[in-house]
Amino acid sequence: MRSPSLLTQIVMVANALVVIIAVGVLQVLPAPERRSAPAGSATPATPATPGASGTADPGGPKGDASEPPAPDLPSADLPPPVTATPEFARQVKANEAGLVPVIMYHRIMKKRFASIDRTPAQVRGEMEKLARDGYVPVTAREFATGKMDIPAGKHPVVLTFDDGHPSHFALDEKGMPVANTAVGIIYQVARKYPDFRPVATFWVNQQPFGLRSRADQARAVQWLTSRGFEVANHTWSHPALPGMSKKRIAEQLVRVERMLEALGAGPSETLALPFGAMPHPRSSVQRGKWDGTRFGFKGVFLAGAQPSESPFSKAYDWRAIQRIQSNGKKGECRRWCSQYWLEWLNKHPGKRYTADGDPERISIPQELQGNISSKRRQQVNAY
Repeated sequence: MRSPSLLTQIVMVANALVVIIAVGVLQVLPAPERRSAPAGSATPATPATPGASGTADPGGPKGDASEPPAPDLPSADLPPPVTATPEFARQVKANEAGLVPVIMYHRIMKKRFASIDRTPAQVRGEMEKLARDGYVPVTAREFATGKMDIPAGKHPVVLTFDDGHPSHFALDEKGMPVANTAVGIIYQVARKYPDFRPVATFWVNQQPFGLRSRADQARAVQWLTSRGFEVANHTWSHPALPGMSKKRIAEQLVRVERMLEALGAGPSETLALPFGAMPHPRSSVQRGKWDGTRFGFKGVFLAGAQPSESPFSKAYDWRAIQRIQSNGKKGECRRWCSQYWLEWLNKHPGKRYTADGDPERISIPQELQGNISSKRRQQVNAY
């Protein structure tokens, strides 16, 4: 995709400002507190998970969180890879230099209060359309590291959820995801469309999924990561990072890294910037240390406002990865939000990333060879 024009850049900045304002509103709205429960007990879903049905167990599943996925939940496993020849790549119209939608969600609410809220029906409808259009979810970590090993002819999509809100994940009394949470919806869509891989990335702050007890947080995080979901860093208290010192920024990041390590998630490889706001210098959110603990990311994600370049492309910048706000085509979202961009990609299939099914090769049309990063050129399979 060409560098955006000045007008386009202005609109993109305006969209980012809308996100900043909307997220700021979310920060001051009163959030109902979600109770912790002793291990093995269940508590009703609280108003902190608007739109969720059934009962929720914030303490996570019963038993060992490292146990394999329940048999009645779709698996995140991928089919065996293929060996892509130039002819095969042509047949599936592979283009691994194409654009990838990284979709940004915040709260899932029965009734929307902020412009960036989505209802369960809206999230479900968008994901079902993604499935029908041949998209297969990958995590932000898989995207940033170039390990998008999805089937040939399919398109990667990165589903990302900011702030670790209670509407993203809760379990019912049977230890199953509550229906209208993000995880519940993802599994519902995966059941209906078996090619829709049930994975996503949850970027969390100091109280993942509204849980106060560290034991409950650990069970929730381990339940997710053992099933292919990514739980990663969104800073400790969601501050606006521009204007903060490098030391204070490092403290914000390290405190989450220490928490995630204690919860069993391991070091984060990706970071979502609060409000999508990049501090200066940019290196302060790429790698560093505080109080003897180091951090380092392989992908730093913004808040808008267009599909990302392929991680194999020369134009890709892992230090500032674009995302698309999940929303319709109204107001500031007439352009730059998910409905607009997904329709645009459907109308311009040659611009979209299409996989070859071969993790060892990067398949592209001959005319796009110059678009691939020099460190990846040995993997190019041109047709």
